[in-house]
Amino acid sequence: MAVEIKYVVVRGGVEKMTFTSKKEADADDKLLDTADELMTLLAGAPVELTAEQQESLAFYLAEQRDLLQNVLKGGKGQGTSPKEEKIDDVSADKPKGKSLKSVA
Repeated sequence: MAVEIKYVVVRGGVEKMTFTSKKEADADDKLLDTADELMTLLAGAPVELTAEQQESLAFYLAEQRDLLQNVLKGGKGQGTSPKEEKIDDVSADKPKGKSLKSVA
């Protein structure tokens, strides 16, 4: 008979996730704590967001915690986002000539 140790992250009496290592469970618990704090912050934002949007944005920001901290400290992000790369690709396809401002 095998003995398995499982670490369970529980929030509000609800089992959220099960892990085989304490390190992973602690990391997920920390992510959930951060997301909860960010949801509180977003609830007071001057922009109207639905509860679902607040939750999605809070989890995204919590997942990007290290990068976000660096940016908030005045550092730069790492590279460009996929959306920025698509914009750059589209602008590269445009013919290179005089812009409308220089013609007018």
